[in-house]
Amino acid sequence: MTAIGHDARRPDGQYAWWWVASASALVLGMATFAIAASTLVKLSLDTFTNSSSEHKTEVEPDTYAWGSTIVSAFQVARVFDGGGADIGFATSTDGGTTWTHGYLPGLTVNYKGGTYASASDAAVAYDPKHGVWLIASLPIRSSGSPDFAVSRSTDAINWGKPVIVDHSGVDDKSWITCDTTSTSPFYGNCYAEWDQGFSTGLVEMSTSTDGGLTWSAAKRTANSLAGLGGEPVVQPNGTVVVPISDAFDANLSAFTSTDGGVSWGRSVKIATQNYHVQAGGLRSPGLPSAAIDGAGTVYVVWGDCRFRTGCSSDDIVMSTSSDGVTWSAVTRIPIDATTSTVDHFIPGIGVDLNTSGSTAHLALSYYFYPVSSCGNSCKLEVGFTTSQDGGLTWMAGKQLGSAMQLPWIAPSQNGQMVADYLAVAYSNGNPYGVFALAQAPTGTVLNEFMATTVAPLLTAPDEPVFSSRGDVPVAAAPMVRRFFDDEGRNPIPPYAREQRPPNE
Repeated sequence: MTAIGHDARRPDGQYAWWWVASASALVLGMATFAIAASTLVKLSLDTFTNSSSEHKTEVEPDTYAWGSTIVSAFQVARVFDGGGADIGFATSTDGGTTWTHGYLPGLTVNYKGGTYASASDAAVAYDPKHGVWLIASLPIRSSGSPDFAVSRSTDAINWGKPVIVDHSGVDDKSWITCDTTSTSPFYGNCYAEWDQGFSTGLVEMSTSTDGGLTWSAAKRTANSLAGLGGEPVVQPNGTVVVPISDAFDANLSAFTSTDGGVSWGRSVKIATQNYHVQAGGLRSPGLPSAAIDGAGTVYVVWGDCRFRTGCSSDDIVMSTSSDGVTWSAVTRIPIDATTSTVDHFIPGIGVDLNTSGSTAHLALSYYFYPVSSCGNSCKLEVGFTTSQDGGLTWMAGKQLGSAMQLPWIAPSQNGQMVADYLAVAYSNGNPYGVFALAQAPTGTVLNEFMATTVAPLLTAPDEPVFSSRGDVPVAAAPMVRRFFDDEGRNPIPPYAREQRPPNE
């Protein structure tokens, strides 16, 4: 197929792209590139010229959908020390057929009256009670101190100036979600999560009951959990479940609120994580990704080497829970055989809220190396798989786009960067994933951008499926991560300094 696109500047300063599908490459504006396995749409581009950024780069998307609207948000023009020149967005209001993209105003000095030097860690939510879209981010001061902000929009295209949720200057790895069930006692509550990564490391939560206009004082878990990479989800009964990486050990943990964010319980263990560090100096922190089905089952996935002899590479594994307290045994997502050389990492899970239980529809995107032990010649690729039976069976993994060389992607203080997290969003039953891709640089200027697929990530009716039933964890090395003082600034407290994966 060929996707032919047109890029036009609108009167409001945003961009709109239209495309039609026809034959074997992607043509968008003046960019044309061959597609290895799927026809893709280039969603956004870095048009900034600030001297502090590595241009042209875009990294780390989160994606959320409600009805026919899909919104993805991401860093644009990566700054080596942390964040991007601004947070960009790409929005489709017709279920992925056409897309509009732009930047959040009033956030950084690089766009429409902002005061912060850069911004990081975008996450997207929708509040149907108040009819408002929310993008959470960490705006970073010129001193390097990150705060927590939320930008609001009623149409997912025109965004207001950010509301500051926390101004402590020590925040890290933020996330946001809203209670979207009209019968829930806390319908319309939105929940923000972050950790004090440049101070105590403690996890904090804040609640909004007015569509993100105002936020409650920060609250901590009953056992003062220190962690990072939390992704809160809300069950239909209003219970909030927050899966997260525990900063004290190699565990993935979860905590809950059953009273609309008035209080937060003690954290419980989901599983111990065995993590294989990726070759080539790639930034890959091993953070979890979480989603929820229509009945409230919570799905958490992460990279883990427990099924590989000698912890030689990572699979994507999964655990589920109906209440956020009791979690299932870890299962392997059978993207390929445990004897393969493939290394899988940076997963993003999505679940169709109109499905549940044994017929829940799941889609997973992820990055991978075809050969784990690739040294300094690694080829980075994007893949996906789907399940139509609640994760019992999966189709074999499929490649999206062409292989990337690591020097083609943005450098960061923690390694070459495409993302710390991904997500897949279902719009009207169709799953779409947004991810960073890169082509060969033009001279010294990079060419890394946000992309999605023309067609949704669906499985053909006759597609073979595979089960990991019977897979048994093998002896593996203890979890090993590359740990950093996240931005090379403000030291992490002593108890966590050796236990913090790369962030920002």
